[in-house]
Order: sequence, then structure tokens, then C-alpha cells
Amino acid sequence: MKNNGTAIFLLGGHDLEMFEIRRMLNSHSLAFEDRNLDWSNARLSAYSNFIDAHPDRFYYGIELVEDCDVPAHYVRIDHHNDFSSRPASILQVAALLDVVPDRYIQLVAANDAGYIPGMLKMGATENEIIDIRRRDRAAQGVTEEDELLAEESIEKRQTEINGVLVIHSFTSHFSAISDRLYPYHRLLIYTELEWTYYGEGKARLVEVFSADIRAGRVYHGGGDKGYIGSCRGAFSANEILEFVNKIKQRYEHV
Repeated sequence: MKNNGTAIFLLGGHDLEMFEIRRMLNSHSLAFEDRNLDWSNARLSAYSNFIDAHPDRFYYGIELVEDCDVPAHYVRIDHHNDFSSRPASILQVAALLDVVPDRYIQLVAANDAGYIPGMLKMGATENEIIDIRRRDRAAQGVTEEDELLAEESIEKRQTEINGVLVIHSFTSHFSAISDRLYPYHRLLIYTELEWTYYGEGKARLVEVFSADIRAGRVYHGGGDKGYIGSCRGAFSANEILEFVNKIKQRYEHV
């Protein structure tokens, strides 16, 4: 690993993968900073004051949107957007540390990079998938109330339009909904603050929203059947509805 003595890892949005990365760094007594970010605010600028105070350190930024000037010595660790062809971030960190991933870490990586299909592809059992998804939701901050709101969203706000299952969610934690509805072909979940599309044809939407992806307002990952979504608060409620309608219309003739 480069500059082992001066390296600092800057952690991105909390989920199971980030939790296990943090534990891995702890076990190797490596320095890191964690600003308790989530997917909506996982930006390099969250660490600007720390970086300014330590300009000569070597930084590894893990799944952070580079919305400001990067430090002079900086390596991005990610597997989203233009880094989507790379291994899961936890596998990149493991390689840096010369750690051979055990089955649990491989499951965490498969889940983060490919969700349930990714775990199935590596031969995960039903109990392993249930356990990993439960841990991931907990790491994301999904509460029991969120779980109940997810059930209510599915019961009261579920429609199907042009082959797309559409949920106007009562909770911002969409994983509590998507886990309950899996397997699905095309799923769109949204609130007034954000939207996320899951499933078949995701690559088409990457093209539709390419400008927003470059601007750091939309993210994606997981291959053609993965996910694409907006960063929370990046768009107005009206813009969210426009995006939702655009996605619905995209599959009108499919």
C-alpha cells in the first residue's frame, strides 16, 4: 500500500460494505476519518477542513463524489458510475492490505456490487442472503419504523405502469421496499427528495441521465440490471416528478 505511514482513508456513505471496510482498517491499525455520511451527502467536500489541516498526507477516498479539488496525493476507491467496472470497494481495500477475503467479505462485496442477484451468482444460500440484507439495512440506518413504512408504501402506494412497478415511498430508506419486493423486473421508488430505479434496462437510463451523472447528481451501479438514482435533495420535487414520468415513458413501448 502506498505511503502506509501517512495514509488516511476517508469513508463514504454508511452501509454494510462501509461498516466492514471500517472494521478492516481498524484491525490493521490504519488511520481513517468517518463523518457519518450517507449516500445523499457522501462528498469529498465533507472532509475539506480535515484535508486543509493535513495537506501533506496521502488520502484514499472511498465512494466519495469529488465535488471539490482533490488533495495532491489522492486515490479514489469506488465501483460506481465511471468506476462501475471495478471490483467492489471492499475488495479493493482488501487488495491494498493484502487481505484474502473470506466468504463473508465476498458476500458483502457481491451484495454491494450486485445486490441479491450478485449473491445468488456466487452461490449464496437463502439464509446468507437474508442475513446480509438485514445487516445492510441496519448499517444504512433503517429502523423498525422504516420497515413498517415500507410495508405501508407497498400496500397503499404501489402501481404498475408500462411494466414498471412504481412505489411512492413513505420512507427514504428504499432498501426496505426493494428487499420486500424482490424478485422484480423493473422497480421505481421515489419520494419528493429522490428516486431510484432497479432492474432491467438500467443501462438505458444511464444514457438518458448521462449529464446528471457527470454533474454528480445521479449515481448508478450493479451492471445492466443494477440501479440508478438521484442524490437526495439534488432536485426539486417537481423535477423528481419529471424524472419519474420520464422513466415511466421510457418503457411505454417495451
